[in-house]
Amino acid sequence: MFLGTHSPRLDEKGRLFLPAKYREELSGGLVITKGQERCLYVFPVAEFQRITEALSTAPVTARAVRAYSRVFFASASDEVPDKQGRITIPPPLRTYAGLTRDCIVIGANTRLEIWDAQAWADYLEQEEPQFADLSEEVLPGVL
Repeated sequence: MFLGTHSPRLDEKGRLFLPAKYREELSGGLVITKGQERCLYVFPVAEFQRITEALSTAPVTARAVRAYSRVFFASASDEVPDKQGRITIPPPLRTYAGLTRDCIVIGANTRLEIWDAQAWADYLEQEEPQFADLSEEVLPGVL
C-alpha cells in the first residue's frame, strides 16, 4: 500500500528519486504509464501484471476497452531504479504530465502517482472541497 505525499525534484536527465520508504519494494522494477488528470501512474511489476490480466479478459470488441488499453500500454515504460533509488521518466511521459523540476509523488493505494507540483496544487484546490461529499458516493457504508 502506497501512502503519503512527497516532493522530489526532477534532475536535468529526467530522473526522479523515489520516496525512500518505497525504494526496497520497487527495487526489482516498476512500470510507469499515463494516468488520468495528466499525472503518471507508477505500479510495482506484480500490480501491473494484475491489471494486464484483468484487461486481457475485457472484451476487445468494446471501443472503450480498446481505446484505454492502447493509451495505457503504448505509453508504459518498464524501469528499474538505480542504486540511489532514481528512476528515469521517459521524455514523452514527462511531456504528458508537464513535469519540469518540482514534482509531487503521492501514494494512491496500489500505485504511486507523479504530478507536476503546480498541477497537484491546482487539483487539490479544485477537488478537496468535495472530498467529504465524495465519500458518500465512493464508499457508501464504509466511512
